[in-house]
Amino acid sequence: MALARISRNWRRSSGTNTNSSIIPFPNTSHSTSNAKTVSRILYLQSLTKADHMNFEGRRTHGIEGYRFGHAMRISETENFHYASLEPTKPGDKPRVVVLGTGWGACRFLKGIDTTIYDIVCISPRNHMVFTPLLASTCVGTLELRSVTEPVGRVQPALAKHPGSYFYLASCTDIDTKKHEVYCETDDNNHGLGYEPYRFKVAYDKLVIASGAEPLTFGIKGVKEHAHFLREVSHAQEIRKKLLLNLMVSENPGVSEEEKERMLHCVVIGGGPTGVEFSGELSDFIVRDVFQRYAHVKNYVRVTLIEANEILSSFDVGLRQYAMKHLTKYGVRLVRGVVKEVQPQKLILSDGSVVPYGLLVWSTGVGPSQFIKSLHLPKSPGGRIGVDEWLRVPSVEDVFALGDCAGFLEHTGRQVLPALAQVAEREGKFLVELFNKKIGKQNAGRAYSAKDIDLGDPFVYKHLGSMASVGRYKALVDLSQSKDAGGVSMAGFVSWLIWRSAYLTRVLSWRNRFYVAINWATTLVFGRDNTRI
Repeated sequence: MALARISRNWRRSSGTNTNSSIIPFPNTSHSTSNAKTVSRILYLQSLTKADHMNFEGRRTHGIEGYRFGHAMRISETENFHYASLEPTKPGDKPRVVVLGTGWGACRFLKGIDTTIYDIVCISPRNHMVFTPLLASTCVGTLELRSVTEPVGRVQPALAKHPGSYFYLASCTDIDTKKHEVYCETDDNNHGLGYEPYRFKVAYDKLVIASGAEPLTFGIKGVKEHAHFLREVSHAQEIRKKLLLNLMVSENPGVSEEEKERMLHCVVIGGGPTGVEFSGELSDFIVRDVFQRYAHVKNYVRVTLIEANEILSSFDVGLRQYAMKHLTKYGVRLVRGVVKEVQPQKLILSDGSVVPYGLLVWSTGVGPSQFIKSLHLPKSPGGRIGVDEWLRVPSVEDVFALGDCAGFLEHTGRQVLPALAQVAEREGKFLVELFNKKIGKQNAGRAYSAKDIDLGDPFVYKHLGSMASVGRYKALVDLSQSKDAGGVSMAGFVSWLIWRSAYLTRVLSWRNRFYVAINWATTLVFGRDNTRI
C-alpha cells in the first residue's frame, strides 16, 4: 500500500500519465519532433531497505533509503543515464566485483575473506553448475537440483552482509580507467513482464570469470537447430526433446521413415562431454527405453560424429577401450566434418546426409562475444591475456581466470585447456593472492597494488582426466600430459573411482546427499521418464 502511494505521488509530481507505456531503453528511431520526449520508467521490483544505489545524472530521481532490483529512473531519450553502485569511501571495505558463477568464480567466492573485502557478484544465473554430471540429468539419472549450487550458499555474505550483493545481470562493458563495469539485466524473462534496464558498478578489484561459449565454427544452422550442453536449461531442453520424440513416435500415423528420423540421436564432438552423453544415452536406451517404449525400441539409434579421434587427450589404450565399449552398446561412431545443419538433417563435408530427431553439439568452447568486445590484451585463441599471477597487463586491478583467460605469449606458457579443474585451481590461487598478499598488505583499494610483493606465480599441475562411457564403465587417466607416463585404467573399478571422485567434488553436503540418493534410486527403480 505504502509503495503504491509513493509511486502514485511521484507520478503526479512529475506529470506522468499513470497509464503511459514503460519504455526500457531510449528509442533513437523517433522523429526529430519526439527526440526530446522524456521517457519515464518506473520499475519497483525487488524493493529492499538499503542505501547503496544512486540514480545519477540530469533529471534523474530515486527514492532515498531503498534499493531496487530493477531501477526506477527517468531519462531523456537523447541522453541515457545509468543507475550505479558508487565507489567505496574511506572507511569502507575494498570492493571486489566478480563476473560469473562458474567453476573459477565460485571457487574464488567460496574462499574470499569477507572480513577484508565486500563482494559483488554479477552473473546472468544465480547458481553454479556441476558440469561433469550435467549429462546425467538429460536422461534422468540425476535430478537437475543435484548439479546446481545457489551462489548464496557458495558465499553467504552475498545475501547477508550490507556491502555485498548478487546482481542477476550480464556485464556488457568495462571501463578500466574509471574502474566501472556496465551491466544489463536479462531480457529473456519468459513472459514475466520485467523490462530490462542498465546499471553500473564501481570496483576496487575486478575478477573476470565469465566463462566461454560453445564453438560452432561458423557452420550454418548450428545455433538454430542444435542443442548445447553447458547449462541446466540446455539439459532440460534435451530431456524434453528426447522424451517427446519417444512418445510421439508411438502415435498412430507416424511413418516408419519418420520414426527412424525422430529416434535418431546424433552427438557432434568426441570429447569427454560428447562421449559421456553418448554413454548415458546408450545406457538409458538399453535399461529403460527397451522396457518402457517397447513399441519403438528397435528404431532408437545413437550416432557420435567426430572429425578426428574421440577422447584425443586420453591414453591410446583408453581411447580404444572407449570405442569398443560404445560400439558394443549401440553407439555408431562416424568420422566426419559437419558442413551444414538443417531442421531435420545435417550434411557432412563428403556430401552424406544424416537425418536426426535430436542433435547435441559438443565441440568445445571459445571466447564469448563479451570477451571479444573488451579492449584488453588477448592471448592466443582470443581469450583475455593474463600474466603469471592472473593479472591483466596494461590495466590496473583487473584479474581473469577460467575459460575466458589465457597466458600471454611473453610469459612463455601455453594457454591452459578449458577444463573445470583448471578454473578451480586458478580460483584457489587467486583467493590466496587476495587474502594473504593483497589483503594483508592493505592493497585492496583501487590503484594500491602496483608495487606489492605477490609471491610465487600460478603453476598448474594436471591431476588427470576421467570419463564415463556408460554401463558401469569409465576411464581414468592419471598421466599429467598426453605424452607423459602415468596410471591409466578402464572398467568397473574405474567407474567406482569416477563416481567417488565426483561425489567428493560436489560443492555442498546437501548436493552430495542428493547425488547419492539419485544414484541409488536410479539403480533400484530405473530412470524417471516423466516429461515435465
